[in-house]
Amino acid sequence: MKISVFIKGVVGVMTLCPLPVFASMQADEENNVIEKENEHEHDIFKTVGLDEVVVSANKNTVKRKDAPVVVNVISARLFEQVNAPDLAKSLSYQSGLRVENNCQNCGFPQVRINGLEGPYSQILINSRPVVSSLAGVYGLEQIPASMVERVEVVRGGGSALFGANAVGGTINIITKDPKSNSFQVGNTLSLIGGSAWEDNMSANASMVGHDNDYGIAFYQSYRNRQPYDHDGDGFSEIGKLSSHTLGLRGFYRPSQFTRLGIEYHTTNEFRRGGNKFDLEPHLTDITEQTRHIINSGGLNYDIAWKEWAHKVSLFSSVQHIDRNSYYGAQQDPDAYGKTKDLTYVGGATYTGKFSSMLFAPGTLTAGVEYQYNSLHDIMTGYNRDLKQDVKIGSLYAQGEWNINKVTLLAGLRLDSHNLIDNPIFSPRLNMMWKPKDNVQARLTWSTGFRAPQAYDEDLHVTAVGGEGVIIRLADGLKPEYSNSFSGSVDWTLYSGHFQFNILAEAFHTSLSDVFYLQNIGVDADGNTVQERRNGSGAKVYGVNFDAKAAHGSNFFVQAGLTLQRSRYNELTTWSEDPEVAPVRDMPRTPDVYGYFTMNIQPVKRLDISLSGIYTGRMHVPHFGEQDEMVHTPDFVELSSKIAYTFSLGHHLNMQVNAGIQNILNAFQKDLDRGTFRDSGYFYGPTQPRTIYVGFKVSM
Repeated sequence: MKISVFIKGVVGVMTLCPLPVFASMQADEENNVIEKENEHEHDIFKTVGLDEVVVSANKNTVKRKDAPVVVNVISARLFEQVNAPDLAKSLSYQSGLRVENNCQNCGFPQVRINGLEGPYSQILINSRPVVSSLAGVYGLEQIPASMVERVEVVRGGGSALFGANAVGGTINIITKDPKSNSFQVGNTLSLIGGSAWEDNMSANASMVGHDNDYGIAFYQSYRNRQPYDHDGDGFSEIGKLSSHTLGLRGFYRPSQFTRLGIEYHTTNEFRRGGNKFDLEPHLTDITEQTRHIINSGGLNYDIAWKEWAHKVSLFSSVQHIDRNSYYGAQQDPDAYGKTKDLTYVGGATYTGKFSSMLFAPGTLTAGVEYQYNSLHDIMTGYNRDLKQDVKIGSLYAQGEWNINKVTLLAGLRLDSHNLIDNPIFSPRLNMMWKPKDNVQARLTWSTGFRAPQAYDEDLHVTAVGGEGVIIRLADGLKPEYSNSFSGSVDWTLYSGHFQFNILAEAFHTSLSDVFYLQNIGVDADGNTVQERRNGSGAKVYGVNFDAKAAHGSNFFVQAGLTLQRSRYNELTTWSEDPEVAPVRDMPRTPDVYGYFTMNIQPVKRLDISLSGIYTGRMHVPHFGEQDEMVHTPDFVELSSKIAYTFSLGHHLNMQVNAGIQNILNAFQKDLDRGTFRDSGYFYGPTQPRTIYVGFKVSM
């Protein structure tokens, strides 16, 4: 079986003779507020990633090994190692996470955390929930690698900290912060499947004041991809894409204990899938086309006193999206649409450390937050004019206590949602026992909720079939709730230059009042009317394994494996055909999946990388002449990269690199063909064998 081959390969890699690790991950600038450990211990933990500073565990800066919640970190180095031009291409290299492409035409990626589909995950930018339901559709590909410093992943319910939709987990994107005077420019040219070209260019520059009293970082990304037709039917499997992103992040310190931060980025993206790319959309057999103009920014002001023992943070973030779209087939002139979306988040957070807080020394974190989202979606050809306003006011507080070798955390969040009748309470409890500094055992109970809303991307997708859909919220509709339990052991072994870390985590998440759509008739304009209602529940449970090994500074390997089950509590209908049997297993969720990455530096300046992703068998709906639930084959994606860095003098370096993604050319064999294909019947690797070359100049 492919899974046995994958596991044997990973085990074999991890037992290789010791070689050096790639450069360790950079910590956030607030690392200076954390007390330094002795140099040997610091280097050990930093190599295997335990010394990184994270903020997603408790909204405070804390070393990963001291966090009461398991936080996994994806570094900027990993983006380079696997040649990921955007966020979507990197997330599968964490256990419990899997990225899939859900449409042959428009090509929008979706991340699943512990088996739960995309809408159950909360996407944050610098800890702010500004990624709306509209932005979330294509948002993973709209975050370029040049923009990202690191990505923090917290599996399990997180609504107590971050509010709505943090059910399956939370993905916190930390953008690049100025840390030194530097610049970098690079370009990568890829050949997809031997027939489609993709060009990626990126640039970064930063400047920091002599006394670290100010700093600013700029980033830029340009991406151009030709459409790719795998089966030769004239219809794309990977759509045409053109995207340009510019952004900055800066800070100014008026005094030792105050800090003003600013960030801004803009994205102009065009994507199109279907056929006859040289014609206007309504003259083709099928086209799904969007143009996004996204503007996002934020301000924050921190003031501290008593040597950073107390701090107040004021923040405000905003994102505006202007989207023009066409989702239609059979030369449909009515399928043009226009959508405007505005998201605003503002609030304040207080953090204080006390020598005595109730029963022991502790840290109090409390805050207030307000979220506003206004969406206006128009498709004049279908007489649809949807306006949706979401307003959420939130209060939250949590206490964290350190008692000998035990850390306790208790938190509560109260959300008032304008689409929900009653306030929503989201509690959490966490305990970490650290008998030794290299061992952490954690127990977690967390809750989450998913708020109801009328807008859904399916509103556009249905237009491809020539019908308009109106979605209404049922009277008394309740939010979806989740209860998540997890237990983990995190163990680090080090001896001389050898370091090894293993994490084993068991998890169980139960969902109640799960949303579903019910057809209730046709309106006066001929649009199908669907009502969003509460159904029964579901359960997701399993185990995640992560392992890291390093030797010296020239070898590093990381691997992860997830074993899980995702099941509805009751038999669930997925097809309108009454002859088709309902299911208990959640579709598009394999019971087994995993990954590995390896980096070797056999000689100075030469880096060799090998990576792989395993996707187990799963059930995927296929809507054709006869609807069926297909049991898909499993896939193994292997990729490699080689890079050499030349010194150009005066701290100037140039790297040249080349690689192959999906070496075995594992790709779906039973794709639907033609105008009336089921474009959602798309599984397995997101792209075929791809060859690339590139360079990077940095200082």
